[in-house]
Amino acid sequence: MQISEYFEKAKGRGIMATADSTGHLTAAVYAKPHFFGENSIAFIMADRLTHQNLQSSPHAVYLFMESGEGYAGKRLYLTKTKEEMNDPLIEKISRRERYPVDEEYQKQNRFLVYFSIDKVLPLIGDKT
Repeated sequence: MQISEYFEKAKGRGIMATADSTGHLTAAVYAKPHFFGENSIAFIMADRLTHQNLQSSPHAVYLFMESGEGYAGKRLYLTKTKEEMNDPLIEKISRRERYPVDEEYQKQNRFLVYFSIDKVLPLIGDKT
């Protein structure tokens, strides 16, 4: 099964981990990735710590844990390839249900950050 097909079908939660240029880490909850081919994905980001870390260190890990019993899921090792600020595509691909958000969020810049997938591992173990 291709990784894009996996994410179309899988239900669960994702966490993205990044580090700044000095190695200080952060982790944040992120929705499933948007696919642009099998090895190119993107995430919609606000200008918060995860996005700021990617300005000085292009590497990230996205951990996806499937809903239900046990420990099923994927770990994606990523390298940032580009980003676009306030691209109209963000509204088009956003999976969020339409509901009013606070004014501060609406005023913020949002980024569509693209990554190449360097490696895919299961949630537990090192076998692909």
